[in-house]
Amino acid sequence: MLQKTKYLLFSLYLGMLLTFSSCDRNPQMNNGKPNIVCTTGMIGDALKHLVKDSANVISLMGPGVDPHLYKATHGDIDRLARADVIFYNGLHLEGKMGEVLHKLERTRPVVAVAKSIPENALLSVEDTEVHDPHIWFDLMLWDQAVAESAIALREIYPDWTDMINANEQAYRQEIQVLHQEVKRQIATIPQKQRVMITAHDAFGYFGKAYDIEVRGLQGISTLSEFGLRGRVELVNYIIDKGIKAIFVESSVSPKAIESVVEACQQKGHDLKIGGSLYSDAMGAPGTAEGTYLGMVRANVHTIVNALK
Repeated sequence: MLQKTKYLLFSLYLGMLLTFSSCDRNPQMNNGKPNIVCTTGMIGDALKHLVKDSANVISLMGPGVDPHLYKATHGDIDRLARADVIFYNGLHLEGKMGEVLHKLERTRPVVAVAKSIPENALLSVEDTEVHDPHIWFDLMLWDQAVAESAIALREIYPDWTDMINANEQAYRQEIQVLHQEVKRQIATIPQKQRVMITAHDAFGYFGKAYDIEVRGLQGISTLSEFGLRGRVELVNYIIDKGIKAIFVESSVSPKAIESVVEACQQKGHDLKIGGSLYSDAMGAPGTAEGTYLGMVRANVHTIVNALK
């Protein structure tokens, strides 16, 4: 009953904000520029490259935030309701925000950056019709997401076409250069040692694109539970393969991975935590890791150093 009451109040609050903001959305964030609200930091970083200072780009999910578990706050709903355009990942990454985004589509453009990626390029979750949403770990798929974002921006702001074209070309060139750099770096790990194990299956696209085997203790969503049987199987796999390092993630509790390390050590296998990877969120603002390209570089550096 309490949950139903909370839901009704939340829906009423959202409805009031939508009614208010549909009548008065300009000027937005005090400076007269359009508001572009993004769900994740990776999307926000891409939009900042595309529009530079022409708009206010706001990312809802900051460093260390797990989008699988994220629930929109009243402050988030206010930002979303006052947005001129909203960009989100799609593929059920923002599962708990889905209904809010659907309602907002009635009053403003809401763009899923993953929508133009061909289905045959997406990874499917075993025995389901669900696709893995972590597309940003294949830089060429993320390149397509950036292109989709640029298309949407040109449609919404046709006067910005020349600027967006120039910014898109420059940023996508950086992404494509880094794609080749990541290939070279991962190739320096001997094939036998090219196995990365993390807290959840966020790196499937990374493994496919850069020829490295990846395994997650949990499924593609951190909502899934890891069981004793799964942990035992993973421990046995690590020992059989002679894997020397596994990884925690900045947006996921390290407890599950730490329990795997402890279990391996109890069986006489010297396993260590090779470092922390950025999976569903970037690093702190103002740092290299607080950008998409910097996050990828930091991950690759950590992976190569731990596994070589």
